[in-house]
Amino acid sequence: MTAAPSPPLAFIYDRSASRSRRQLHMRLEGCRHYADDMGWPIAGRWVDLGEHALTMHRPQLTALLTIMQTEADHHEVLCLVHTSERLATDTTHRLLLQQRVIAAGGRTVTTFDEPVQPTLRAVLLGRAP
Repeated sequence: MTAAPSPPLAFIYDRSASRSRRQLHMRLEGCRHYADDMGWPIAGRWVDLGEHALTMHRPQLTALLTIMQTEADHHEVLCLVHTSERLATDTTHRLLLQQRVIAAGGRTVTTFDEPVQPTLRAVLLGRAP
């Protein structure tokens, strides 16, 4: 009898430039509930705040990806965000960040099961919506 595969390990990520943390807290709780409903253990939560939330330099995302990469050898790993726009509102930036998740051995998942975004190549060639 083969053992059932272990569930993916969820790495919760968000960003917030706002001084108010109310919406951020609600999104993080939504991610936690979603992971619980899916039966995914949570590796932790990483949040980029202030200026880091608005740029491609994301210290907390970088820390998440470093740990994710070490765990990818032992588990399926997921970067769980409330919506895809929590990575970046700009499609090209979002895809570049998603490529970083892929390079770390993971994939990006949203609490709304959003469809996979077009490939970075399609965006750069102007063939994506």
